[in-house]
Amino acid sequence: MPENETWDYTLYIPNDLRAVTVCRRTLRLILMMHGLIGLVDTAELLAAELVSNAVRHTKGPAALRVRRTAEGVVWIGAWDTDPSPPEPPRPLGQAVESEEGRGLGLVVACADHWGWQPSARFGDRGKFVWCELGGGVQSPPHRPAAARTGRCPAGG
Repeated sequence: MPENETWDYTLYIPNDLRAVTVCRRTLRLILMMHGLIGLVDTAELLAAELVSNAVRHTKGPAALRVRRTAEGVVWIGAWDTDPSPPEPPRPLGQAVESEEGRGLGLVVACADHWGWQPSARFGDRGKFVWCELGGGVQSPPHRPAAARTGRCPAGG
């Protein structure tokens, strides 16, 4: 595979918790087919958290988007029909014991960079909540590496 190979996949899903497993397995296959096996565990964890939030907290369809930039960054995003910003992430140390509310804490702990942006699909207003892995992306100013609140359970 060329080092600067770029690609972009989008998987549109119904509002169904079973779609989380479909997204995880699809993402695993995409990354393996592109020779990025080292990112699979962390990427699956992050995608599952993002898609799970999209399905649990909205009533409409959702989508998983994964792409690789020329710089080697893997971008993972979940789109949903709620244009409201996501709840601020809870520190992973506080959220790890909880059954709910840990999703963005895991994303903060495991991703190189994350954020959200308003977006539209199928004529519906909504948002993308996204994260990035690899490619030497520096931590954003609002989340320096020293400020991480926990370690990524996937080994990131």
